[in-house]
Amino acid sequence: MDEIAIRGDVIRLGRLLKLAGVADSGAEAKELLAAGEVTVNGEREERRGRQIRPGDVVQVAGRTLRPVSGQGP
Repeated sequence: MDEIAIRGDVIRLGRLLKLAGVADSGAEAKELLAAGEVTVNGEREERRGRQIRPGDVVQVAGRTLRPVSGQGP
């Protein structure tokens, strides 16, 4: 599981995917979501703007991401 440090209490899903290096752009993130390759807390997610909070679990491209409060970009 990859822990991704974020600023504040929330990050949008598309930004998290870019921050984790799973997607190089918002368009690429959108494609992953449209293809049904992203789940949040075990449920398929298609909204790039979904708000993700520390403790949520995002699975995509064989990786598991978990945002944590910290000094992220």
